[in-house]
Amino acid sequence: MKYLTVIFCVVLFLMGAAAQPRQIITCDDLLSLGRVSDPQISPDGKTVAFVVAWQLKEENKSRSNIYLVSISGGEVRQLTNAIGSNYSPRWMPDGKTIAFVSTRDGESQLWTIPTGGGEAKKISHIATEASGLLVSPDGKWFAFSSDVYPECLDEDCNAKRLEAAEKSKVKAKIFTTLPYRVWNSWKDGRRSHLFVMPVDGGKPVDVTPGDFDTPPIDLGGNWDYAFSPESNEIAFTKNPDSLLAISTNNEIYVVPVTGGTAKNISNNPANDSQPLFSPDGKYIAYRKMERAGFEADRRQLVLYERSTGLLINLTPHFDYSVNNVVWSPDSKSLLFNADNKGNISIFQVTIRDKKVSTVLEEGFTTTFRLTPDGRTLLLAKESVNMPTELFTADRDGKNLKGITFINRAKVSQLEMNTMETFWFDGAEGTRVEGFLLKPPAFSGNKKYPLIFLVHGGPQGQWGDEFHYRWNAQMFASRGYIVVMINPRGSTGYGQQFTDEISRDWGGKVYDDLMKGLDYTLNTYPFIDGSRMAAAGASYGGYMMNWILGHTDRFRCIVSHDGVFNPASAYGTTEELWFNEWEFGGTPYSAPELYKKWSPMEFAKNFKTPTLVVHGQLDYRLDVSEGFQLFTALQRQGVKSKMLYFPDEFHFVSKPQNAELWYKTVLDWIDENTK
Repeated sequence: MKYLTVIFCVVLFLMGAAAQPRQIITCDDLLSLGRVSDPQISPDGKTVAFVVAWQLKEENKSRSNIYLVSISGGEVRQLTNAIGSNYSPRWMPDGKTIAFVSTRDGESQLWTIPTGGGEAKKISHIATEASGLLVSPDGKWFAFSSDVYPECLDEDCNAKRLEAAEKSKVKAKIFTTLPYRVWNSWKDGRRSHLFVMPVDGGKPVDVTPGDFDTPPIDLGGNWDYAFSPESNEIAFTKNPDSLLAISTNNEIYVVPVTGGTAKNISNNPANDSQPLFSPDGKYIAYRKMERAGFEADRRQLVLYERSTGLLINLTPHFDYSVNNVVWSPDSKSLLFNADNKGNISIFQVTIRDKKVSTVLEEGFTTTFRLTPDGRTLLLAKESVNMPTELFTADRDGKNLKGITFINRAKVSQLEMNTMETFWFDGAEGTRVEGFLLKPPAFSGNKKYPLIFLVHGGPQGQWGDEFHYRWNAQMFASRGYIVVMINPRGSTGYGQQFTDEISRDWGGKVYDDLMKGLDYTLNTYPFIDGSRMAAAGASYGGYMMNWILGHTDRFRCIVSHDGVFNPASAYGTTEELWFNEWEFGGTPYSAPELYKKWSPMEFAKNFKTPTLVVHGQLDYRLDVSEGFQLFTALQRQGVKSKMLYFPDEFHFVSKPQNAELWYKTVLDWIDENTK
């Protein structure tokens, strides 16, 4: 049992939760949970601002607001109470005001609100709207991003272009370059630019003019720009290449806050991201990859010395990818988190000797901050039986303590088991990790059907997390053992382990998965191996399609947004670099692997009842992949069903759609395994 889970269970017990009757989690329960994110510490280190998003099922949308809590815990106070989304809270240096982004009046703009209470004030009125708010250290500037027409040189031009597009009865699109759409939206000739404006609402200045995107269209970090401690410069990320669809060449630039000529400080053909100035102004830290065209290369932590231009790699021998980074107040060390064997752990690296040490290993710490005095960590943590809450710990990771309990009342009513970990020998004898979750009211004397989940990415990981879209508790709720394997390609097991899926999509990774399944059947006598279902999305959907053509050991399959025909998937995705890296080129210059690892080539073997799920707005994996799969199943008389969402993309995000998704998926599995 993870340390965090122990802490949380003890808290529930002390609150009397153990005496309450428990119920099985339902989709309504899942939708009712508050989703905690983006904690920000006040300048004096005493108060935390954070966001909670709530799903509004009847309205089929979500609403988010900003809350405050003492760093030591206690009463949570709601600061904003407005319709729409209120997010990105950023403290002003005096600690008396918070700037934030809000859609309360129908468009995304910058607002401020006194922390002691009072009316919010609208600051920006930009026609192309604003997001991604930052406040300069001296409190004089706001930075934000906005999607503009790059040929427009002023606000009036953008406003007129938007108005003309809205009023025009012709909705045809003309495009001359790639990509013409990204994730779930069309580019429509607009670019994301970085603006800086005075905090009193003066005229915004576009500091990244030109036919480029800042933030970049993909492969950025949790932040893509940052103010210098002197507040006179801003570092940002953009890709300078002309054909973005095949390029991962994000670079780090620095420009004056008043605009001017930007200077490239990274000069690296692979992906650089997430710039962050040191408090003493000496360095800019950022994340660097080494292999161009590979989006899952190891992210290393690099320092740019501002006075000399010297680049210093702090993690040349650290084998995991650096995620989020935080400077210590004395500028002598940095903290970062990284995927680590099903955890997201926190590490420290010192500048003087480049020594990496573990601060907090166990737990799924998605976000963290450090108080201004450098003594206390603020952590956003979750586990398989606990949605994200905020915790504090000492600087060394000790004395973990919860300070928010947004979902305690609801969670205390639900019977949710903890996750168990196991290891086995995968392909070529490599050690592989898996996870097992038991259903509510589990009895070792019974036999249970099994749901086998495969994660997406493929460079990702399962872990001790509370996943809203693929929630393990929801799959266990109807009496299933849930098994999740981190096969080849997964992150958190070293870069070689991650690399070994590329150009081998149905090879060692498939062997890992099947060997892991065999291990669980041989190890856990309470699993009924004659009643098994498999499910996955994205790469997990691909693997479902691959499984369809290579084994009939499952009673049914759920394939969500997966690749069926790699050649057609290449021609319809917006992210060509991914396919070209994973399959060794284009389908017409190097067709061998597109054919070798194509589920379509094995469609004649399909026998297993399959539910196909796909969204019309999925531009990463076009809906045609789902249609092709369903056609192949139907054409061969295989029992099949398709759940099609005309208003969803790669993820199912709307509450009523999510409810239908869970019901359809679980009913399908029930129908075929029970």
